[in-house]
Amino acid sequence: MQTTKKDIRALTKEQLREFFEKNGDKAFRGNQVYEWLWSKSAHSFEAMTNVSKETREMLQANFVINHIKVDTIQRSEDGTVKNAVRLHDDLIVESVLIPTKTRTTACVSSQVGCSLDCNFCATARLKRMRNLEPGEIYDQVAAIDNESRLYFDRPLSNIVFMGMGEPLMNYPNVMKSIEMITSKEGLGMSPKRITVSTSGVSKMIKKMADDEVKVKLAVSLHSAIEETRNKIMPFTKSFPLPELREALEYWYKKTKSAITYEYVVWKGINDDKQSIDALVKFCKYVPCKVNLIEYNPIDDGEFQQASEQATQDYITALEKNKITVKVRRSRGKDIDAACGQLANKS
Repeated sequence: MQTTKKDIRALTKEQLREFFEKNGDKAFRGNQVYEWLWSKSAHSFEAMTNVSKETREMLQANFVINHIKVDTIQRSEDGTVKNAVRLHDDLIVESVLIPTKTRTTACVSSQVGCSLDCNFCATARLKRMRNLEPGEIYDQVAAIDNESRLYFDRPLSNIVFMGMGEPLMNYPNVMKSIEMITSKEGLGMSPKRITVSTSGVSKMIKKMADDEVKVKLAVSLHSAIEETRNKIMPFTKSFPLPELREALEYWYKKTKSAITYEYVVWKGINDDKQSIDALVKFCKYVPCKVNLIEYNPIDDGEFQQASEQATQDYITALEKNKITVKVRRSRGKDIDAACGQLANKS
């Protein structure tokens, strides 16, 4: 049940130190609590065993820890793990652990539902109910790190913001969560192992560049033809391709970091030569690579996986133009856990 108490994780370490000083305690107590909240991912004040009972009661009276709860865990035959994550207000999001021989990747959500209207995406059928708080995003990563160690005997190696929601529409909270994920006082992960995937919110791509964010950038492109792109993702009428191109050129100029284009090939939508030629041309503007993603259909509608030949035609054209291309097969099909197509099953 939602409470009026403030989530203690909204406080900085300095604010925690000030809180304790104002309440007649030593400032260093704030350091102890901060460590419990982040590097130890404490779910409750009772778990803070090196803090006195009186102090824990004071914290309990003033704050809450709105920690997530992993409601259900599904494991696919291919090793993929899907978490249904219950938030403090009983809303549900999903996160996914995707293992390979060399790495384990966390696919995390940034919003409950989504404010965009991508016609191929299950999440887009859910209205956006709210943004996730930094701690809720962090908790998803911490939970998947624990699962990676439990199921695969190795720590989490990579993070992708490709679950529910558009990360750049929740920019402050996503950036704060990344700050804590990469902090030595948090999970200590390298920002180079984190990818933020956007559907192309141009002004926020520029802001990421100006803020000198060290993460990698992926763009769900799906078509380099304006009319086709608008059909696939109607909201992109507000972020036309020339504007997106300018933002990506700005990103590369500022960061020198190549871009990944996420691209699904659909039957009868973007599986023709014109679409292939347009993508090749768009790829030449900024150093990049292309991930061709196998589509996991959400119904029997117009969005259906294109033929293997169509995918191969893309590969041939891209490689001919010296553009790096990989095919990403859908994972966790038996549990409906393809990143970027996560649906609320509660």
